[in-house]
Amino acid sequence: MGMIMGRKTSFLVVLVHWYLSLATILCMFTYCHGNPNVLCRKRERAALLTFKESIVDPSNQLSSWIGEECCMWKGIGCDNITGHVIQLNLRSPYDPYTAYEDFERLRLGGLVNDSLLGLKHLHYLDLSSNCFEDTTILSFFGHLQNLRYLNLSHACFVGGSPHQLANLSNLHYLDISDLSLQIDNLEWLSHLSLLEFLDMSYLNLSKASNWLQVMNMLPSLAELHLSACELDKYDPIPYVNFSSLVVLDLSSNWLPDSTFDWFQSLTSLVTLDLSENYIQSPLQAAFQNMSCMRNLYLSYSNLSSTMLNLLCNVSTLERLDLAYNNIQGVIPDAIGSLSRLRYLVLSGNGFEGKLPRSLGNLCNMQFLDLSDNKLWGDVYGLLGNSSACIVGNLKHLDLTLNKLSDLAQNQIHGSIPSLSFGNTIILASNNFSGPLPLISSRIRYLDLSNNSLHGSLSPLICEHKDLSKNLLSEELHDCWMNNSQLEVLNLGSNKLTGKIPSSFGSLSTLMSLSLYKNNLSGDLPLSLQNCQYLEIVDMSENHLLGNLSIWLGHSSANLAALVLRSNRFHGNIPQELCHLNLLQVMDLAHNKFTGSILRCFGNLSAMVRLDQDTLAYFSEILTVHGNPLSLVTKGTEHEYNTIDTIGLVTTSIDLSSNDLIGEIPKELTNLNGLRYLNLSNNQLHGKIPDNINAMNLLESLDLSMNNLTGVIPQSIANLTFLSYLNLSYNNFYGRIPSSTQLQSFSALSFIGNHGLCGPPLTPNCVGDDTPLELHQDSGWIDMKWFYMGMPFGFVVGFWGVFGPPAFNKAWRSAFFKFFNGIKYKLFGDA
Repeated sequence: MGMIMGRKTSFLVVLVHWYLSLATILCMFTYCHGNPNVLCRKRERAALLTFKESIVDPSNQLSSWIGEECCMWKGIGCDNITGHVIQLNLRSPYDPYTAYEDFERLRLGGLVNDSLLGLKHLHYLDLSSNCFEDTTILSFFGHLQNLRYLNLSHACFVGGSPHQLANLSNLHYLDISDLSLQIDNLEWLSHLSLLEFLDMSYLNLSKASNWLQVMNMLPSLAELHLSACELDKYDPIPYVNFSSLVVLDLSSNWLPDSTFDWFQSLTSLVTLDLSENYIQSPLQAAFQNMSCMRNLYLSYSNLSSTMLNLLCNVSTLERLDLAYNNIQGVIPDAIGSLSRLRYLVLSGNGFEGKLPRSLGNLCNMQFLDLSDNKLWGDVYGLLGNSSACIVGNLKHLDLTLNKLSDLAQNQIHGSIPSLSFGNTIILASNNFSGPLPLISSRIRYLDLSNNSLHGSLSPLICEHKDLSKNLLSEELHDCWMNNSQLEVLNLGSNKLTGKIPSSFGSLSTLMSLSLYKNNLSGDLPLSLQNCQYLEIVDMSENHLLGNLSIWLGHSSANLAALVLRSNRFHGNIPQELCHLNLLQVMDLAHNKFTGSILRCFGNLSAMVRLDQDTLAYFSEILTVHGNPLSLVTKGTEHEYNTIDTIGLVTTSIDLSSNDLIGEIPKELTNLNGLRYLNLSNNQLHGKIPDNINAMNLLESLDLSMNNLTGVIPQSIANLTFLSYLNLSYNNFYGRIPSSTQLQSFSALSFIGNHGLCGPPLTPNCVGDDTPLELHQDSGWIDMKWFYMGMPFGFVVGFWGVFGPPAFNKAWRSAFFKFFNGIKYKLFGDA
């Protein structure tokens, strides 16, 4: 019996022990506090929230930082087992080089709170492309000793040499490029022995002459970027060992000739960028041991013709950029021996003569740019020869700004070459003339713009994309039925006539349609509603007419830019346009639209909030499609072309020069992301909405030549980005609101409003919001109040004079003595 009891007791002890162990394990995974489903550590969540409090976040990047589960917040990464925060990525989505305006306006700012020190397990920290105010912040980063990745580039940090970073002995990746640091010694870097990636580009290292010595002490370094660091000297060292270095960027420096003496140790180098240097010494020895070299960038480096001949022996090359050097003469035939070459740029040199046929042997070539040279003559060997294997993979060909001429007969021998390769051909801005050549439907992007191609259009035009700015004439053929893969069509700036073909509706994958500046007429064909992927539609400056089709709002959900200015459209603007949630440019100016401005325009979500996804969407489609977008902004027409403005992002509504009536709907002020608004030259009345300042990104506002009235709201002074304002020729009155910005505008911005006063106008205000000269109706109202007030004024005046003598004896005696005295002086004793 005792044995049984003992066994039961032992079993219970084991059971209890097992239960307690399980509870302990569960407690570990749920942290014995709060919601058991929350992975985030409470202290680390508090540290992040304290950090957030000191951050200025104009684009609401940290809007997800609410609730208990910080591991689900944007930019936060946690260990899946321990729940510790190990990653903080707040890199700005706005690139300072390709989207500078957005980078300046929408990046994070404020102070970086040292509460980040509470994230003791942090491995990854990226605060790049923001602009923080704290000038001493670099010092505490040295206490985050578990960091393996640190990126502080383009973040406005300033100060001295960041020697505290020497404590980060686990660091593998360091990017402190484009900061305002005063660095005169790089010895602290030698303590980061595990460093594999280092970018210090755009730092002034002219006083840090030990840079080569320090880099030589980093045995694991594989990628080094020292672009634009003013490396015009260095302390010599007896031995250089960069055997682990794979990528080296020394571009935009003034490297001394002795630099290239140690290049022979770069035996593992795959990518070398020496562009924008002034290289005077011969480089033959420098490239002797670079048996792994694949990518070589030497543009703008003062190189001579011998350099290209030398590089024709580097058989491993896949990318070669020699743009804008002093290389003269013909392109050597030996270039055809670089069989691995995929990317070749020889633009902006002095090459002349014919294209070498050996280029046709580069079977792996994908990107070829020979623009801005003096090439001429026969292109048949490159483009038309069926034995030239270059046509197999070529995707981009740019022969712009040469002297290649007349595809039909002139200097090309034999038949017209058939362009049957790749997906991108750019032959713009040459002297091509005659009819269009035979071109394969494989080509996805063809640019023959800015030439003199002319004559009637053959059905061949139905196969291709950019034939803008030529002299093409006659009607568009109704021949687009077999082009289901066409994505971009640009026939702008020609002399095309007739109606838009109904077969355009067969272009089911079309994303960009540009027919601007032609002589097209008629209605928009209903078949266009089949083009459900349209993102850009530009049919401006034609003779199109009719009501605007409602299908635009139903069938074109991806539409980002709708430009129909300077046509003959009439009727009400259809409410269906309010369904275009991705619309960022709407230009319906110079038509005959009637009715009022739609209140639902305030719901155009891509203009309500300029968030990261919307910015990226519009930037991408402009960059990919490459079609110029002609818009009138700030009173001037601009052609936005992604060749010149990569990453352009704009938001604009232009309804000017129509017959619109009614008031400016207050719902328009919901468009917090709108930059350009033009409602001028209509018949609008009423007041400017009081909360106009809610449109806080507005850069241009034109309400001129309407019948608007009332005082200009004081809130307009809060539009800090406003650089163009035109309120002329309305019926505004009162004082112009005071602000440095508003008073900086010309008086022409307010001319034609006879009731306005105050700077920049010359009439001074008698009082706040006091009209100087109102229209006739307002004058009648004032006269009515004058006559109504006369009896009251008479009574007050009468009793003010005669009341005191009537009720006060002393006043009465003085009163009559005064009048008796006057009587005596006037009439004497008579």
